[in-house]
Amino acid sequence: MKFLWHAAWFLFASLQGFSQKVVPLYEGDIPNAKKDSGFKELAFDIPMGRFEVVVIKPTLTLYLPEKKMNTGIAVIVCPGGGYTGIASGHEGDSIAMRLRDEGITGIVLRYRLPNPKYVDNKEFVPLQDAQQAIAVARKHAKEWGFDPAKVGIMGSSAGGHLASTIGTHFTKTYLPALEGANLRPDFLVLNYPVISFADSLTHIGSRFNLAGPLLKEGEYERITKDWANAEKEFAKYPVPAEKIREYSNELHVTPNTPPTFITHANDDDVVKVQNSILFIAALQQNKVAVNAFFYAKGGHGYGMDNKTSDVDWFESCVHWLRSGAWMSRPAKQP
Repeated sequence: MKFLWHAAWFLFASLQGFSQKVVPLYEGDIPNAKKDSGFKELAFDIPMGRFEVVVIKPTLTLYLPEKKMNTGIAVIVCPGGGYTGIASGHEGDSIAMRLRDEGITGIVLRYRLPNPKYVDNKEFVPLQDAQQAIAVARKHAKEWGFDPAKVGIMGSSAGGHLASTIGTHFTKTYLPALEGANLRPDFLVLNYPVISFADSLTHIGSRFNLAGPLLKEGEYERITKDWANAEKEFAKYPVPAEKIREYSNELHVTPNTPPTFITHANDDDVVKVQNSILFIAALQQNKVAVNAFFYAKGGHGYGMDNKTSDVDWFESCVHWLRSGAWMSRPAKQP
């Protein structure tokens, strides 16, 4: 039966003119996975699509364009979710499908969340998965139909923090097996991203989930029962100053940071627009190419579709990607 199902799906995909494939991120043991934690994969359907709250076995979902349209560009897509979950619908698969339709390979990364109940060394786990995704994509670039020198990473909200961390910390290897590999993305696309972990700018929940202290049994569940006040509760738990600096990515921009496309709404009341403004300023000061797209309104979490405007930020982003403007300055290898 399983064979017949896969065969039927392959036929359907072929008729639609595209190929979709899910592959495991790791072969063999998954780093920092707790043995026998008792947790299983868990996801919910919400109005904007799938929201995954437990990821045990991270994967890559490939959306491959037709050969006649293929630009040779690939984008690893990191959905957001406050490092609490992954909005794999409107910030993941929907984006990757549209990239595919534009001749760009979309690769959705289902990364593990920094949940100490089923991972060790929680703050490194999403970073390990994102670096592994870059390494796997480049390893299979020829097979999957794109140029290994045209692999970028995109993220929305907390996924934007993950993507910008990978784009500013690529000289640091979070997986020993990747030592010596080229882990620098060729470009970044950041959609209403969390950039800074500074008290006055950050999304407190994202910061706490990634870098905050471990809580007593049942405390996290108590706090998150009331999401309206969860930010205030999380703010009571101090995060070490060195971790705030480490993950405030505006402080780690260098002339070798990848060229960046960044978009944000000025009225975002979840992730302050100043996150993007600070990152743009740091890029400009380091003479890194940056293309910024701001909305007057739109709030947070609109994915590709800001219903307050007739102007499509994603169309501008695709134009930027297809134009190769991000390739105008050769990068120095670390």
